[in-house]
Amino acid sequence: MTTWRATPALARAVVLAAVGLLAGVTLGRPVVVVLVSPFLLLVLMSLLHRPSGHPRVDHRLDHVTLHEGQGTTLRLRLEAAEGVEVVSRAAARAPYVATRPPGGALVALADDDHSLRVSPRRWGRRTLGDERVALTSRWAGFRFGATRVQGARMFVMPGPAPYDSRAEAPAPVGLVGAHRSRRNGSGTEFSGIRPFATGDRLRRIQWRTSLRTGSLHVVTTRAEEDSAVLVVVDALVDLGRSGGVDGEASSLDLAVRAASSLAEHHVRRGDRVGLRVLGADDVRLAPAAGQRHLRRLQGTLARTRLHSRARLPEGFALGVPGGTVVHVLSPMLDPALVTAVATASRRGLHVVVVDTLPPDVRMAVAEGTDERLAGLAWRMRRLDRDDLLRHLAATGCPVVPWRGPGTLDEVLHRLARRAQLPAMRSR
Repeated sequence: MTTWRATPALARAVVLAAVGLLAGVTLGRPVVVVLVSPFLLLVLMSLLHRPSGHPRVDHRLDHVTLHEGQGTTLRLRLEAAEGVEVVSRAAARAPYVATRPPGGALVALADDDHSLRVSPRRWGRRTLGDERVALTSRWAGFRFGATRVQGARMFVMPGPAPYDSRAEAPAPVGLVGAHRSRRNGSGTEFSGIRPFATGDRLRRIQWRTSLRTGSLHVVTTRAEEDSAVLVVVDALVDLGRSGGVDGEASSLDLAVRAASSLAEHHVRRGDRVGLRVLGADDVRLAPAAGQRHLRRLQGTLARTRLHSRARLPEGFALGVPGGTVVHVLSPMLDPALVTAVATASRRGLHVVVVDTLPPDVRMAVAEGTDERLAGLAWRMRRLDRDDLLRHLAATGCPVVPWRGPGTLDEVLHRLARRAQLPAMRSR
């Protein structure tokens, strides 16, 4: 059990004061007593202000849920801490968590700010390092601890990578939204002018044409609909080194952050967004809209875990209904996934593959393995992957690397133009 104990400073002061007093009295030298009087005063004041209570130490995070790169404060709570003058904290380092002061150690007066600033640098569940907290009484006479405080936990959602798109949806099939439909209806996009019919609104009358022709004409507009979007994240493999939000990004980092950006972009435009995380659990979220659903999407992405031993079953299919735009974020190293994407594209679905493989990634080499042989095997695997992607692009499924804003603009424009053309679909 942790209790108040005398500090080495108090022990030294007691020894020096005792020796000085004994020498002064024995030798009859008052000057020695005068020299050790400060130490005697320190001993008396320390004993006079000796704490008698049993402090209780705990800490609390101001924010438990954050986006990566944001910061919060880890505050120390002291109870029954009468007589405490100095607080010392030392937090162990945690992966992907930055602290201020650097190193997670600080010493401050009890009345001053003795909080730690923490900032998670990568999405996921983060557990802060355990802390050692020591309390010192006045005159540095007694010390409590160091006592151990278990590290706090926080939930870190992926920070959306910069992304914006002005491209229209290839095939909007909803009821209301911001995408121009191929059919006429209530909207703001001009479609044409036709003769007035029963049921037309008076505010749609085009008076200039009506006066010129002698009969009423109205302006027709394109309907505005929402689109169904499915974001597929490949959590079967994670290639590359993750350096947090400020460093290098692995393939899974790119996939999760890009998925968060795409989901936020489409939700803000009123689209219905669904999510599927390919792994051992095969997590699925049905398409929906709204900010509440966006938080569910980001929370599900933050809980994504790597399943390196998971494999897609034979005959794997995306299972996407018609009219849905599918974004597949993957390094495309699983042949079953490539086959499923090609099959969906041949069926006429609008599928876009976002390549998340880092350009300079290297294969991890096990200890004892010939590095030259491993490098040759990885180059052969890359060539095989490039060949699969070329065949996939030949089926009409575009493959683009993630580049942030404007990544999918050109691709979605091409898909929208292709959707207006007659096509044969295989089933």
